[in-house]
Amino acid sequence: MRTITLYYSYSGNTKKIAEMIHEKTGGDIAQIDTVVPYGDDYNQVVAQGQDEVNCGYTPEIKKLEVDLSEYDTVVLGTPVWWYTFAPAIKTFLESNDLSGKTVYPFATNGGWIGHTFKDIENACRGSVVKAGMNIRFTEDRLKTPAADIEKWIQKIQ
Repeated sequence: MRTITLYYSYSGNTKKIAEMIHEKTGGDIAQIDTVVPYGDDYNQVVAQGQDEVNCGYTPEIKKLEVDLSEYDTVVLGTPVWWYTFAPAIKTFLESNDLSGKTVYPFATNGGWIGHTFKDIENACRGSVVKAGMNIRFTEDRLKTPAADIEKWIQKIQ
């Protein structure tokens, strides 16, 4: 079983968790990046993100330097933007067929997860989508107990 951890991270929180998962599970890791990065003004990005989610916007993302056909397990990380996955993840899921793969989603957020995992499940038709891990932060401080995250990671191995 080959595993890849894929993630999009705006503030760095999702990246921290992706690296923790990768350290425990091995395999490969790759970051999903937008061609045009979001700005540094958090409040402006929040407003932009709401507009993008509401209209179904899919930003252009950089080409991944991995061949997804080589993996049967995908750990997919996203920050929660307005109760769902980030627009960059929407672009990734619409551009890549994960059929036949097992997907383990995780989502970082500072509030309510909304329908993020249900949206991932709906976007990954033909995949086996396992129970996701909701990981809470207050700004850059982890609120979810590390032991809970590690227990979830053990399900991937």
